[in-house]
Amino acid sequence: MKLCRLIPKNVLDFITITVGAVIYSASISMIITPAELVPGGVTGVSVIANRLTSIPVGLFTLMLNIPLLIIGVKKLGVRFLAATIYTVVLTSVLIDVFTLSEPLLDDLFTSAAAGGALLAVGLGLVFKGGATTGGADIVVRLIRIKHRHLRTGQIYMIADGVVVALYAMVCGGFTAAVYSAVSLYISAHVLDRVLYGSDGAKLIYVISAEQEKIAKRFLSEVGVGVTYLSGKGAYTGNEKQIVFCAVRKQLLPKAQQIVSEEDALAFMIVTTANDVFGEGYKRHDEKSEL
Repeated sequence: MKLCRLIPKNVLDFITITVGAVIYSASISMIITPAELVPGGVTGVSVIANRLTSIPVGLFTLMLNIPLLIIGVKKLGVRFLAATIYTVVLTSVLIDVFTLSEPLLDDLFTSAAAGGALLAVGLGLVFKGGATTGGADIVVRLIRIKHRHLRTGQIYMIADGVVVALYAMVCGGFTAAVYSAVSLYISAHVLDRVLYGSDGAKLIYVISAEQEKIAKRFLSEVGVGVTYLSGKGAYTGNEKQIVFCAVRKQLLPKAQQIVSEEDALAFMIVTTANDVFGEGYKRHDEKSEL
């Protein structure tokens, strides 16, 4: 039995949120901000304010979050409020505690890549725990409720892009803005990977006289479910059974090898599925608001 199954869900969520908050705060204070990059969202606005007024980033972030929290609790519920207040306070404190005067990494591109990736990992863990870091995260969650076809990373790229443009105009840091955009691009893709996992799978359709042997080997050697689809050849009029299954990308070569070994003349179609729900893949109720 996996360790996570032995831990109560609320405790596991608390641990997940805490670890995520630490990673998120460290990425901002130890990598992104010292390199004079802007992380986007409310934190990015706070970084801009810090450049103009010297108000601590964590303190200004906390001030901006108060009205957004009030809006969020009306739409997302009391549990959301409790978890998010904990996360907002923790990240606001840690951002100021972790602050470095000198960049942890010397190279701007490395700072952008590492900072963006770590920020996304931290943010993704916080989301998976059922909370947000406040600010723009609340807005993103509300948008996702009405527009579920949009991925979280996509929304962040748009919103954070506006903040980066504002940073370039107000602070004049055009070089930093370019690297910040690189960081945001990496962050958006890593965030989607953390939240949604590896994108999709491969769908396989096989028409062969050896369909039973192929299906049996798919079941035993690839470990995937197989379905027979009924078909009829338009030219011959013969009834056919089509082998259909969804496999993870890394298992496709093995499936192709099986088909080749059983029937070198088999007609095989491989296509991509962007999302797969059900046994072995994502649950139908898997935090669709993320």
